Amino acid sequence: MLITDLPRGVSPSGNKIEMLSLSNSPLATSEKHARTGDDMEKSNIEAFRIIGISIRTTNENGQSTKDTGDLWKKFMTEGILGKIPNKIDNTVYSIYTDYQSDHTGFYTTILGCKVQSIETLPDGMIARNFAGGNYVRFVANGDLTKGAVFVEWLKIWKMDLNRTYTADFEVYGEKAQNPADAEVEIFVAIQE
Repeated sequence: MLITDLPRGVSPSGNKIEMLSLSNSPLATSEKHARTGDDMEKSNIEAFRIIGISIRTTNENGQSTKDTGDLWKKFMTEGILGKIPNKIDNTVYSIYTDYQSDHTGFYTTILGCKVQSIETLPDGMIARNFAGGNYVRFVANGDLTKGAVFVEWLKIWKMDLNRTYTADFEVYGEKAQNPADAEVEIFVAIQE
């Protein structure tokens, strides 16, 4: 099953998700992990390409709740997953990038998939190359409809992680298929 309609969930910035598309696919095997604590581990992420849709938003006054919820709705209702060319797999990435300052300023949210090539770009979509780098990996476990991912982001925002604010992302893979008992990986870019 590539697309499932799920009850409302919450994305990392408190955004409601009306539908979610997921499929089995782990992160690339080139990523290396080293344990740093009970709920996070350091990871070296290799460069990757994404094709998807995006929106510019801010967490101020709850604006990202509406904007990112609308982006997820568009992703699902317009069948964006099926329109992305050259996909490596059907894992959905929610990427937060182009930060104006930090998580309190404006940033861009991209919903899409890793691709082998960005040469073919459908109308209305964007393609981005991400350099990779040093990340801390967190795992949000629980009910997506009750804010499991958002709760993990609340913890992250309180941590002193020496963040780079280049590109942070969530991975909605096979373990996120069941919204009531999901596992979503969250990768936060950090300085070395």
